[in-house]
Amino acid sequence: MRSPPLSIGLFAGAFGLDLGLEQAGFQTVSLVENEPDAVKTIALNRPHLTESAIPRDIRQVDAVTLLAEGGRVLNLSRPLHPGEVDLVTGDPPCQPFSTAGKRGSVGDPRGSLFMDFIRLIEAIQPRFFIMENVRGLLSAPIRHRSHNQRGTGFAPLEPDEKAGSALQVVLAEMRRIGYQINYGLLNAADYGVPQVRQRVIFIGSREGEAVTLPQPTHHREGLQGLPQWRTLKDALANLQEDAPEYVPYSESRLQYLRLLKAGQNWRNLPPELQPAAMGGAYHSGGGKVGFYRRLAWDEPAPTITTSPHQKATDMCHPEALRPLSIRECQAIQTFPQDWIFHGSITSKYRQIGNAVPVLLAKAIGENIYKAFSL
Repeated sequence: MRSPPLSIGLFAGAFGLDLGLEQAGFQTVSLVENEPDAVKTIALNRPHLTESAIPRDIRQVDAVTLLAEGGRVLNLSRPLHPGEVDLVTGDPPCQPFSTAGKRGSVGDPRGSLFMDFIRLIEAIQPRFFIMENVRGLLSAPIRHRSHNQRGTGFAPLEPDEKAGSALQVVLAEMRRIGYQINYGLLNAADYGVPQVRQRVIFIGSREGEAVTLPQPTHHREGLQGLPQWRTLKDALANLQEDAPEYVPYSESRLQYLRLLKAGQNWRNLPPELQPAAMGGAYHSGGGKVGFYRRLAWDEPAPTITTSPHQKATDMCHPEALRPLSIRECQAIQTFPQDWIFHGSITSKYRQIGNAVPVLLAKAIGENIYKAFSL
């Protein structure tokens, strides 16, 4: 085995997935990311990747460039060749599949940036690849038909209108370029991340190796001989902040948050105050659990979002009258405390919220790394 195995990160974001893979034993030699603050974050923390840590559109990047960058990072006198990179990773933008987005069709993945992910894997020929995406991909149709146009008197659903049709296209494209696929839904809390965050993970193997998804290291109730899920209190226990960075709440929000305790939300407000607190959302459907939500110390955090101060996805500190700070979100996403994020507070929230939790990435990487020691 060449040590360490080499990886290239596509849609690298703030490096969460790649950082976890580093902790599992891989070395990132090139990356692609289009967001200016995210690549500055990577360059600050990994100066040896400065050449590739520049904003660039993946549609304009070819494998020749990435392999040449990898050769220079390794101080070779030549570019890396196809097949010499061991792992390519990425999470193509998840918005088309997200259940948090507009309900309806997602469009054909063959017309999205997913195909640039496939294009580069086919050209780089890594032994393995990892793709991460939101759970909505498992059930999303390519084309959505309104529910009032289904059933008796209407034509049967077309293949691309059926649940899961987008997933079938994704799998077909992965197999078309010669990879055997293993995929499933993982919860980050099962791998030591103090956060409930479900994501679909795909592992592709060029040589048909049966690489499995990682076995959980934690359990909700601490059963099966595993430690219990880590909590918000666990995540923040050793965090010291003299001047936390956060987006402050307006007084109109604070007047209601002051009435709530840890683990409560808008439903715990006095009934006569709920309509005014909720506004138009009061009569809308859904659980609305994120409104005026004060987090509980003794549970994992909900999924860290890109805007923890937004009304519908509130992540108010259990005791302080503020949303979670940048460093608190960073700790919950299991980034090291010395990892530096570049940009405004809003940009830092976005980078952290979009990242793959580092410990989840490490667990996935460790399972793949085993194949290199056989």
